Amino acid sequence: MQVILANPRGFCAGVERAIAIVERALHTFGAPIYVRHEVVHNRYVCDDLRAKGAIFIDQLTEAPSGSTVVFSAHGVSRAVREEAAALGLKVFDATCPLVTKVHVEVARMRKEGREIVMIGHRGHPEVEGTMGQSPDGMYLVETVADVRALQVASPTRLAYVTQTTLSVDDAAQVVAALKERFPEIVGPKKDDICYATQNRQDSVKQLARAAEVVLVVGSQSSSNSNRLREVAELIGSRSYLVDQAEQIDPSWFAGASRVGVTAGASAPEVLVQQVVTHLSGGDPAQVGQLDGADENVTFALPRELQ
Repeated sequence: MQVILANPRGFCAGVERAIAIVERALHTFGAPIYVRHEVVHNRYVCDDLRAKGAIFIDQLTEAPSGSTVVFSAHGVSRAVREEAAALGLKVFDATCPLVTKVHVEVARMRKEGREIVMIGHRGHPEVEGTMGQSPDGMYLVETVADVRALQVASPTRLAYVTQTTLSVDDAAQVVAALKERFPEIVGPKKDDICYATQNRQDSVKQLARAAEVVLVVGSQSSSNSNRLREVAELIGSRSYLVDQAEQIDPSWFAGASRVGVTAGASAPEVLVQQVVTHLSGGDPAQVGQLDGADENVTFALPRELQ
């Protein structure tokens, strides 16, 4: 089979920054460094950081007083920040700046006296962090059906925000339903779905039109990786999500002459290349790449870790 690589794919600027914060904290302060939840949703990345001395915790009380804690790229609620301060923890915030932008929007909209509808996946840490920016006046919807059932206190004083890693097309349907039901609802000044999510979804659509089968390299816990698989499937390709090359099933490729490969924003390129080698037998002549958007976004590290 011919192997076709999507562009762009893999790490985004927010993921690169989050990983670098943990690695720099380990280098500067020494192990252990405690990380609240998975710093990014990728098993390979988290296992690598564990080997370097990171300890992943679910509750801040698992970190000894005075120790160094990193908040994950997905962001945290105001209550978590207050708890960290009360416990005397030294905190480095690896929240993606594009998630922080949504948190700032929530604060501004609530200050204006608006209730806020968040479009996102219930239980995802980014959603929990964003919903936790206000103690009240927030509602969560995932689907158009949720919008139809939504009951709010002030229909004329509504705003909406979105999780940054949603399917662009699915989010647009939910936004349209919100605007139809609540004509006076207002949105963010700039779309909340991040540039990397948009670019990777655009590239996987192109990939799915060029290949009968699409493999998305990413972990099951990764929202943006799951959305890539769904987008490829909707275009018409058989699409599978794999953490590593060993999970590939040869039966997936029955009757296929071309297989596309992309990666979620939290999946490292080393895993992509392992998948490509597995599919191509190490023959570079079997591998091609699609053109795609250039990404040159970078986010600065905290001053103390620069």
